[in-house]
Amino acid sequence: MLRRGESRGAEQLVERHGDRLYRLAARITGHADDAEAVVADSLRFAAENIGQLRGAASFGACLARITAKAAYQALTRGRGRKDLVLDDVLPALDAEGRHFEPMEDWSRALDARSGSGRLGEALADALDALPADYRTALILRDMEGWPAEDVAGTLGVSLPVARTRVHHARLFVRQRLSSVLGVA
Repeated sequence: MLRRGESRGAEQLVERHGDRLYRLAARITGHADDAEAVVADSLRFAAENIGQLRGAASFGACLARITAKAAYQALTRGRGRKDLVLDDVLPALDAEGRHFEPMEDWSRALDARSGSGRLGEALADALDALPADYRTALILRDMEGWPAEDVAGTLGVSLPVARTRVHHARLFVRQRLSSVLGVA
């Protein structure tokens, strides 16, 4: 139960950080209801443990880490671990097994379709199709701009594993978007 004065502190946490934390949780979980529950739990945890969190270098970053970890746990709860098969996301090799040519530069195709709702839908579909580990790694690294070390900590994996998951997720998304952009 909140004591007098604690209620205002919780309200201030919501006012100051709620929208940003909700966007982060919604990106990871993919569901508004799950994101709301994650943010509520994260803010409740932060309010209850405010004394321990005050020493953190950046309180907002600390809240984001708490929220990302809770969203990741919500996303993976009740699901079996699923992996991406690298052969499914890499461009095909030639008949002699030689390496493929450098991938095409997509910048012009992206510029031409940047106003297209179809591109946004295709990106959302690609993110939804990613296994939870890869989705969370990609969102935290590329959309939120987190250092790879923080991504690894949130996922509870080593740094090389986190980097590999981000790389494989990028390849998967690239493959999914290639048909929308009309490039290989």
